[in-house]
Amino acid sequence: MTLDDIPAVHGIERSSFAVPWPDDAYRNEIVTNRLASYVVARVGDEVVGFAGLWVMVDEAHITTFAVHRRWRRRGVGQRLLLRLLEISNDRRAREATLEVRLSNMPARRLYEKYGFRPVGIRPRYYSDNGEDALIMTTDPLASAAMRERLARLQAALDQRPIDLDELREPDPDAERYRG
Repeated sequence: MTLDDIPAVHGIERSSFAVPWPDDAYRNEIVTNRLASYVVARVGDEVVGFAGLWVMVDEAHITTFAVHRRWRRRGVGQRLLLRLLEISNDRRAREATLEVRLSNMPARRLYEKYGFRPVGIRPRYYSDNGEDALIMTTDPLASAAMRERLARLQAALDQRPIDLDELREPDPDAERYRG
């Protein structure tokens, strides 16, 4: 993610979350937070998704994750998640963790597919409605099982390119990945 990507990221954020991050948050993360890594997914010149993480000591914490409504269920979120896990591994994180709304079943299924498992609850975590967050964590990123899982999922994605001709109308019930 670059500073030039922020307006597009804000657009996706506002359409995806009831309580978006403040306008200066991404700028501050990119410019001043050495723990942070933020990425965007592009189709042509269009930013269609974004995700971010912090690597603190030996733990990667996914901070945000969203895909534009028109691009959901097309593999964009999976590609973003794989990239975050790759960055985590490159930065020598032992494991990755995140919070997700208990009610966000599409996101929970995505995370489970990529090796995250429930490890706890953060009561009343979300300020918009007081919903609890499910804490999810991976097994060790360097383990053979995790490396094999990610390689298999990457290979499957490589066989499934994004089809630009099949854009569909936004689905109001489609998933949001950041709780």
